Amino acid sequence: MNRDSPHLAASTRVPGDRFLHSPGPTHIPAEVLNAMHRQPMDHGDPRLDQIIAVCEAGLRRLLRTEKADLYMYAANGHGVWEATTDNLLAPGEAMLIPGTGHFSEQWARQAEATGRRAIRTPYREGYPIDPNDVEQALRGDRKSEIAAVFVVHTDTASGISNDLQAIRAAIDAAGHPALFVVDVVASLAAAPFAMDALGVNVAVGASQKGLMSPPGFGFVAVDQRAGQVAAKNPAPRYYWDWARRKADYSYQKFCGTPPQNLLYGIEAALALLDREGIDAVFARHALLARAVQAAVERWAREGAVFLHCRVPAARSVSVTTIEVRDGVDVDALRTVARERFQVAFAGALGPLQGRGFRIGHLGDVNAAMILGCLAGVEAAMRVQGIPFGRDGVMRAVECLAAG
Repeated sequence: MNRDSPHLAASTRVPGDRFLHSPGPTHIPAEVLNAMHRQPMDHGDPRLDQIIAVCEAGLRRLLRTEKADLYMYAANGHGVWEATTDNLLAPGEAMLIPGTGHFSEQWARQAEATGRRAIRTPYREGYPIDPNDVEQALRGDRKSEIAAVFVVHTDTASGISNDLQAIRAAIDAAGHPALFVVDVVASLAAAPFAMDALGVNVAVGASQKGLMSPPGFGFVAVDQRAGQVAAKNPAPRYYWDWARRKADYSYQKFCGTPPQNLLYGIEAALALLDREGIDAVFARHALLARAVQAAVERWAREGAVFLHCRVPAARSVSVTTIEVRDGVDVDALRTVARERFQVAFAGALGPLQGRGFRIGHLGDVNAAMILGCLAGVEAAMRVQGIPFGRDGVMRAVECLAAG
């Protein structure tokens, strides 16, 4: 929930908080904001190295890895995408990126812009990655030209999460040596992920979603095999180079000045997750997602809005994507919800742009916030004359009460 900007005129002030339900950036808890208000230190202060070590250890716990090296960046998720591509693939080398919609396509285009080859599997709107497509693509790569399979765990554009265990099994069934690279930007600290147990070689994450922190902090976890591939890669790189960041001194770890205040926030966020307990965090996300999706199913009875994901088991615990029928003005709906009812949610992206909206329910979110969001969406739909089943919020209440 964000206060109105202090730059707005006093006459425009709206009391209370605006509910923030985008899938990133997400609501930031007071403990994280307060931690970030601290004064930065000089690079030689041993307390800075201690904070970095705490962040590294906490991220490894979340990623469930004991083996991987961790590299941190002053960058968003797109930055650590590029760090991963630049370290693993030489120009001209190929990656396989199974189609998830907007974010797999963005990753593919970004790789192509730096001279790599992106091989895509088919994308079906409303459906998760088909592991058979992955296996067949790898079986067809008889010369083993594909260096890595790059998978988006949860695509926040579609609201769909993909079965990483099944994709790992497809890679193994094909007998292909490709590395397994997973984007956990939208799933980490919201849904279970176990890097070592899944046989993931590189995991890519960022701060602004389940980690309940501002944008601008990205990281990659790299196992020994991926590290060896990177060490042999002749591609020119400097700021993104994992080898340059493998150091004890904080300035070298970040290839320059560390983003200290972001680190203070990450340290506080990790402490909050530890205090709640990660299993309780996962259970909370699953319950809130069920409540939102149950409400949308009731709204859908009038035919103007409906869940984008056609496979219930693949519906994300991080964000729900809602399609609208032709003629519904999504931008107008969002504006009314935000300006009149103080509920901010996201529009759709990529091929879904203009055809839907997204409700984020990850990070520092509780049941009351979800019910407020759903009621705000209903109020905006009523103002806009969008027909919807009127018992959506009640169904969410029942879902939350049942636990």
